[in-house]
Amino acid sequence: MLHRNDNPHHLLHLANALMLGGLLLLLLGVSGAYLIDQRLSLPVVVTAHALVILGPTALKIGYVMRLLAQRRLALAA
Repeated sequence: MLHRNDNPHHLLHLANALMLGGLLLLLLGVSGAYLIDQRLSLPVVVTAHALVILGPTALKIGYVMRLLAQRRLALAA
C-alpha cells in the first residue's frame, strides 16, 4: 500500500506548489532588488537579493520533483 509520501499525485501537487512559490519569490526578489530598491532599507534590499537566489533554486527543485512524479505516474500506468 502506498503512503501519502509515496503517492505520485501528491508529489506532483507538491512540486507544482514549490514551482509556483519559487516563481513568486523570484519576482518579489527582482522587484525589490532592482525596481524599487531606492525606496527600501538596506536589510530589505539584501533580503530581496537573497530571494533572487532562493527563488530559482526552489523553482529548479520543484521542476525535478515534477519530473520524478511524472515518471512515477508513467511507470504506474
